[in-house]
Amino acid sequence: MGIPRVDPTAGSPLLRIGARLTGNTPGRWLTRRVAPRLDRQLLRLSRGRVSSAVVTPELLLFHTGSRTGRPRSTPLTYFTDGDRVIVVASNYGGSRHPAWYYNVLAQPRVTIAAGGYRGTFIGQEMTGVERDRLWNLAVTFIPSYAQYERLAGDRMIPVLAFTETD
Repeated sequence: MGIPRVDPTAGSPLLRIGARLTGNTPGRWLTRRVAPRLDRQLLRLSRGRVSSAVVTPELLLFHTGSRTGRPRSTPLTYFTDGDRVIVVASNYGGSRHPAWYYNVLAQPRVTIAAGGYRGTFIGQEMTGVERDRLWNLAVTFIPSYAQYERLAGDRMIPVLAFTETD
C-alpha cells in the first residue's frame, strides 16, 4: 500500500484558497497554534486519514526528542517525490527551525502515518541542487512557503526527505 502519493505539481484551487487564508497574521496564528494540537489527535484517531488541513495532505511524524528522549508526534504537510516523503521545516516563517527538525537530525529513524498507512522511515536533510529542486516543488505546491521564506530572513528553510525502511 504505502503512503498516499501526492504530486506537488498537480495544483489545486483549494490550495490557492488555503494559501490566502494562511497568508495573513491571523491565519498563520491559527495554523501554528491551534491546528497542530487538533491535528495530532485527529490524525492519530483516524490513523492518518483526517486532519483540520482540508486543503493539504497531512501526515503524523512520530519522532524522539533529541534532548529528552521522549516520544513526540508532529502533524506536517507533505508531498511525495518518487518513493520519498518530502516535508519542509518552515516553522511558519519563524526565525528558528522547528523542534522536530532537530529531533530527526539526531535520530533519523521515525514512524510516519498518513492515509491509513503507517511505516518506518529514515529522514535526511536535502542540500545543494536537490534541496533547491525540492524547495521549488514545495513552493509550487504550497504558495505560502515563498512568504515563509521571506519571513524567515537569513534562515534557510530545510527540506527533508524520508525513505521507507524495513
